[in-house]
Amino acid sequence: MSWRESTFMLPGLIAGLGLVGLFAALLGDDWWDVLAWFGLGLPAALGVWPLLRRRMTAPTQAGQPRNQD
Repeated sequence: MSWRESTFMLPGLIAGLGLVGLFAALLGDDWWDVLAWFGLGLPAALGVWPLLRRRMTAPTQAGQPRNQD
């Protein structure tokens, strides 16, 4: 079974990355701050990405089929 077929693998990895980011934010400065930004920023970006992707596509009017050219 690949990681794409697993139900909990990708959400578990995202949660683990968030926990690493939170732990790094508590530990210290310098490289810990970089790790914290990465660990907390990537899950946030992954959560917002589908919303931005939906807005980039042109909406179709209700009742009209899309052109399949």
